[in-house]
Amino acid sequence: MTTPETVMAPAKLTLSLRVTGRRDDGYHLLEAEMVTVDLSDALTFGPGDHLSLVDEIVGPTGTGEIPVGPDNLVARALALVGRRASVRVVKRIPAGAGLGGGSADAAAVLRWARRPDPALAVRLGSDVPFCVRGGRARVTGVGEAIEPLAFEHRRFVLLLPPIAVNTAAVYRAFDEKARHPGYRDASETGNELEAAAMVVAPRLAVWRDRFAELCGARPRLAGSGSTWFVEAGPSESDLEGRQFLEVGGERAALRVVRTLPPWPDPDDA
Repeated sequence: MTTPETVMAPAKLTLSLRVTGRRDDGYHLLEAEMVTVDLSDALTFGPGDHLSLVDEIVGPTGTGEIPVGPDNLVARALALVGRRASVRVVKRIPAGAGLGGGSADAAAVLRWARRPDPALAVRLGSDVPFCVRGGRARVTGVGEAIEPLAFEHRRFVLLLPPIAVNTAAVYRAFDEKARHPGYRDASETGNELEAAAMVVAPRLAVWRDRFAELCGARPRLAGSGSTWFVEAGPSESDLEGRQFLEVGGERAALRVVRTLPPWPDPDDA
């Protein structure tokens, strides 16, 4: 490989999420509807063996907590497919936001290597198989079962609080809550992880309530958080000119995003 090649890595947005069980190995079984949106990282592959990050994340979370060694999902994906490359990652998807930024980057490696196998992708993380395919899908199992759904052109307003939420901690909190008979938390929110995320990061509620005041709708949490979102419509048109929301001296980025269709089948390319 002598000519650099750039591959986009769009975020995933989880529109609904239900935890359907837990395997003996500790992994949770899910049923979720996911879409890809046009908030995207960009990976440029070239000759060599080096990983670098360019921080274009809006807001204070930045790339400081993202490893650049062998634990990075890009490095792990390259190792999994047995490829070497120098990779420059322009990061725009915040870490710990529930938008699958690391998974999107790993999926971009698999698409670049022409290895978009869900059974391979799930070895890197539960969101990676969906990110490999993109579009809109019903996702079940531990993320490996992808049922494509008809693509829909939709717009969403994202609120990106200055909070990085640890997904593993959210699932631990969910398991603790789920011990109580009859516990479920998806009737209003569509996301059974929301209450658990509030335990891990209580300040999420402050951002949710302020966002609700601004847009006049009840925001939903993206995956394990920290992103809040509402579907964009005529009542949210005034948000497009706003880039930030402030609460108590802190700022959260506002972004209007659009859904993206699935990636073409590489065998058809």
